[in-house]
Amino acid sequence: MKFTDLNLIPPILEALKTQGYTQPTPIQEQTILPALEGKDVLGCAQTGTGKTAAFAIPVIQQLIQKPLHHSGKRPIRSLILTPTRELAIQIAESFENYGANTQLKYKVIFGGVSQHGQVKALQSGVDVLIATPGRLLDLMQQKYVQLHQLEYFVLDEADRMLDMGFLNDVKKVIAKIPKKRQSLFFSATMPKDIVKLANTILIDPIKVEVTPVSSTANTIQQFVYFVDKGNKKSLLKEVLEDNQIDRVLVFTRTKHGANKVVKDLNKDGTTALAIHGNKSQNARQKALSSFKANETRVLVATDIAARGIDIDDLTHVINFELPNIAESYVHRIGRTGRAGADGTAIAFCDAEEKAYLKDIQKLIGKSIPVLENKNFPLVNHHVEKKKPQQKPKGRRNSNSRNKGFKR
Repeated sequence: MKFTDLNLIPPILEALKTQGYTQPTPIQEQTILPALEGKDVLGCAQTGTGKTAAFAIPVIQQLIQKPLHHSGKRPIRSLILTPTRELAIQIAESFENYGANTQLKYKVIFGGVSQHGQVKALQSGVDVLIATPGRLLDLMQQKYVQLHQLEYFVLDEADRMLDMGFLNDVKKVIAKIPKKRQSLFFSATMPKDIVKLANTILIDPIKVEVTPVSSTANTIQQFVYFVDKGNKKSLLKEVLEDNQIDRVLVFTRTKHGANKVVKDLNKDGTTALAIHGNKSQNARQKALSSFKANETRVLVATDIAARGIDIDDLTHVINFELPNIAESYVHRIGRTGRAGADGTAIAFCDAEEKAYLKDIQKLIGKSIPVLENKNFPLVNHHVEKKKPQQKPKGRRNSNSRNKGFKR
């Protein structure tokens, strides 16, 4: 199937052609036609499957085909609610790309920056508003955002909304929008609370499920190195000596860990920047833009900061530290191998992370091939255990012979 088979109007087809897109991904193929017919959609799809276009294209087309005759500024007719600033910005870019040949106006609002510029843009009129929950509620309470003429509502990354504690904010927004509307709901996973939320939002939805969270794209080659924790820094430096690795996204479990990796890489002469929750919005966006422009070779991220980051032609992802939640591994490596492209995911696994690796392999249903690590082999194969606290002097311990664990 091609985009020309999806009953799309010429302005959108021309925009897709300009972007180099000719063939829809499975979620686009299954979502666009029902959405154009005005049906609600429940999409279960992880990042990297092309779901942004799956909802952006039908929203743009319907706004054009059903013009609203009004006087004064344009009312908000479509709301896209998403959990993170980075994802909101990228969705806005997608709307601008797919709607390049239309007169529609798009605006993105998010917290962490002054609201002045966002308010000014809203006052000039907006057709499509892309927003994060907190800033949206703030501007609604200040009467800068009115949603009474909303026709299309998209909730993206619903499970991430739950993870980040935004579920109540989402419910507050839904309570304020018209009941008569078309709704599109997307989530990578469907835990109980998300299923319950979907049931309150959607009416007789078309259900679309592609690449469930427990699977990884076949286009991604996965490998693992076994390495002592203290040698991961040296191994990363060695891996990056491969000139074929043009850009790489490196994951750590903590913000502190991300900063440390960046410091070590910069010290060795590799351009690297970190993106995590402690960074200001401007710093995060600057790091992402630098990475996309090939000015920075390595972007080091934590899970929450990286969710939804869409980087074209990213060939490599490195798990410097394995996540303690197996599903996070799937989301991490899903940043590469997108839309049919090839990708490589490399994991560094120390003794303490072997249990995490076991959970990951169980989830994805296959063993990850092990790469030989000649220069920095795993020496400590056992998880280090803390010595038991010593008993106060003067007390006789019946187990005094066992004053610790053999290494």
